[in-house]
Amino acid sequence: MKPQNQTHSNDLSITINGKSVAAREGRTILDVAREQGIRIPTLCYHEKLQPLESCRLCVVEVEGVRAPVTACSTPITEGMVITTRSTALEQLRRETLKMILLNHPLNCTPCELNGNCQLQDLAYEYDITPRDLLTYDIAPREFEVVEYATPLIEYHPQRCIMCGRCIAACTEITGVSAIQLVGSGADTRIGPVPVPAGQHELCVSCGECMAVCPVNALTEVMAGPKGKPWNTSHVKTVCGYCGCGCELTLDVVGDAIVGVSPSEGGVNDGELCTKGRFGYDFVNHKDRLTQPLIRRGESWEPATWDEALDLVAERFVEIRSNHGPDAFAGLSSARCTNEENYLFQKFTRGVIGTNNVDHCARL
Repeated sequence: MKPQNQTHSNDLSITINGKSVAAREGRTILDVAREQGIRIPTLCYHEKLQPLESCRLCVVEVEGVRAPVTACSTPITEGMVITTRSTALEQLRRETLKMILLNHPLNCTPCELNGNCQLQDLAYEYDITPRDLLTYDIAPREFEVVEYATPLIEYHPQRCIMCGRCIAACTEITGVSAIQLVGSGADTRIGPVPVPAGQHELCVSCGECMAVCPVNALTEVMAGPKGKPWNTSHVKTVCGYCGCGCELTLDVVGDAIVGVSPSEGGVNDGELCTKGRFGYDFVNHKDRLTQPLIRRGESWEPATWDEALDLVAERFVEIRSNHGPDAFAGLSSARCTNEENYLFQKFTRGVIGTNNVDHCARL
């Protein structure tokens, strides 16, 4: 049995908070710290994205280096001596947080992320209140309401901390690059990349930008109340819109689906398309059929499953007898399982007697 702390020929010896550890070459200080169970605060860092270095909260001290360095982007080197907590670092992080919070209101109660927000947790950890922000005597910025890159998402610039996660996700995950920083200085905000007149907008409405936003600056336009973290349950499932089998997590309050969250793993590794992320309202829609209906005269009347299936069987036999099996055509659905689709084509070919069968995912 191999030992857990197995060393490799290309391991580097470093010291972090007085503890000597062996770490693989090419890892960053943040990587090694997390492997060792050492917490370094971050806001802009995301495992799926390249280091952004925008929040400056992950700064650490390295012996022999004059100024603190960002742990998320600094690779380890042989003999490196790292300190992740010191009086100077804590003061620097606290001041950095205060600057971030100048344009982000600490009115957390009505926010859907209240109780599950990295920024809120950091403000609590570093004991920052609205009174502390009066030090800088800077009034909050007022932004005019403009459309985001997609009509499915609403952008709240007063909440945005300019971490850049959304832009990076649009470029690195989706590969579209539909959003960018607009303006300068205190007036900077996130906006769509302009396209020449007559061309389609770049955004594909996948929602990856919204999924990585740490402060709820990007929200669904059509969605209702999301519910607070303590009354929301999460159900991992498989998207039923096509045959890819993407995994997703449904956010459920009571008996209603209120949103979709990324689900790491699966064939999609947490990524979703427009339908997978935003197309969940049909589940609780008031017009969704909940029982079979049979047309009698000009109206549709509720029926039992036995009544409906008996009627379908009778009509199938009648049509096949009068017009032959090729009068039928079957179209199967990607929302069915592979086994159900297999049975469907066997029924169409073996029972009805026609090869007029197709599948919506192929069209």
